Amino acid sequence: MLTSALTHRVRVLAAPGHRHDEILTPAALDFVGRLADAFTDRRRDVLKERRRLALRLASGSPLDFPLVTSAVRADPSWRVPPPAPGLTDRRVEITGPPERRTTVDALNSGAQVWTADFADATSPTWENIVGGQLSLLDAVERRIDFVTPEGREYRLGEPARLATVMVRPRGWHLDEEHLEYGGRPVPAALADFGLYFFHCAQRQIDAGRGPYFCLPKLENRHEARLWNDIFVLAQDLLGIPRGTIRATVVVETVTAAFEMEEILHELREHSAGLGTGRRDYLFSLIKTFGHRTDFLLPDRAKVTTTAPFLRACTELLVRTCHRRGAHAIGGLAAHVPGEDPAANEAALAKVRLDKEREAEDGFDGSRVAHPGLVPVCREVFDGVLAGRPHQLDRTRDDVHVTPADLLSVRRISSPPTPEGVRTGIAVALRYFAAWLRGEGAVALYGLTEDAAAAEFARAQIWQWLRHRVIDRETVLRLLDEEAAALGTEYPWAPVEEVRALFERTALAGELPLFFTPDAYARHLVRRTEAGA
Repeated sequence: MLTSALTHRVRVLAAPGHRHDEILTPAALDFVGRLADAFTDRRRDVLKERRRLALRLASGSPLDFPLVTSAVRADPSWRVPPPAPGLTDRRVEITGPPERRTTVDALNSGAQVWTADFADATSPTWENIVGGQLSLLDAVERRIDFVTPEGREYRLGEPARLATVMVRPRGWHLDEEHLEYGGRPVPAALADFGLYFFHCAQRQIDAGRGPYFCLPKLENRHEARLWNDIFVLAQDLLGIPRGTIRATVVVETVTAAFEMEEILHELREHSAGLGTGRRDYLFSLIKTFGHRTDFLLPDRAKVTTTAPFLRACTELLVRTCHRRGAHAIGGLAAHVPGEDPAANEAALAKVRLDKEREAEDGFDGSRVAHPGLVPVCREVFDGVLAGRPHQLDRTRDDVHVTPADLLSVRRISSPPTPEGVRTGIAVALRYFAAWLRGEGAVALYGLTEDAAAAEFARAQIWQWLRHRVIDRETVLRLLDEEAAALGTEYPWAPVEEVRALFERTALAGELPLFFTPDAYARHLVRRTEAGA
């Protein structure tokens, strides 16, 4: 445990909020400062390497399995450790923001694991970030029960029936502008990880679980090594044995798909497996290869999990994980159950089909975004697992994936439909409006949409414009119509700010890497400073 003087304390640049002092303690801020001192420069180097690789790929360099790590892939002897307490059975995982209501609902949902998502499912207002940390602390302390003004009760069930908590910090591309160390903002990932680990790691261990994480948007083995070094230092500082932390990496960038074994290898003693992330993966394809006509994607609705390049990625993921004794976790089902029985039945049939495909492919579990989908996912995996906690014994030696297989986008390429263009604009605008309001997971058109969905939607508009399969006049006309509809549907929406954000991130000559840094710096930080 930290016993030295508090010499690395982080400055808080936001006004104090209700119960913020319980999270932003001097010792916790010093712990985050130690992480920032050790790793901020390496994080900067990681972002530089991302830009260098992007330029090489844009100039025509081929993307391949790295030659320099061929010995790692060829060595059959190394494996990740056995599953940690609470992570042996992961047949159903639920993902959502760490708000108080969703925290209770997710923990009680019947899922084996809950991913508390500070990344894509949380709009990073300062209140949301600190409030999310309070929700996690209150949950592990079992003091989160509450009753709404309408009289609805939220109470945790029996400890043995609660989902295991896995925290997903924000990606390396984001800063936390409300925390400063050494005259610079603290990397948001270190803030999210550090505050949770400091307050909850030992508490989770005492409760029979552990400090578990889901790492977002990693692009290569070097980023996995950075996280592993963070884990080592954090455990050493608090006197927690190395290897107690476990982390799942969601393969949601195309470059990470070429380094799955290397990522597991770098995280070895801390690895909990890999997962799939379709929306971010498709967004990554456009960011990486959007300048090429052979990577032109059709309407979002037409890019299903059966697309050959996505099938190549998921089958390679299962083979890679099981070869190393790691869990393979399937993609996120985002359907939101509604009041129309026929529509629900049709949507649930699609969810069931996807989960059946994953279970039959060898996945050990899968993810959902709504508690109403937990029974469907559980039923499918119960049927395949037949009493076993996982299917790590299915090594999928029949799978042989080439670089060309992972990049075979051309096989589904087609121009967008008018409906697809309108839907992309509509989703992006509505999500931007909600995100600026402080909502990170939003129900739109029967789906739970998060930041990854909005990123993909605006990137597709950019790609279609770049390759002139749609014209700018049509996009501007649809933008006018959807902005007007947004103002009618959401009277609270800052329509002009939303429209400007869309124009900057979807209509520019070069595609901005993410919409979130722009929107965060222009709107959310300003909103905190104004006391909103």
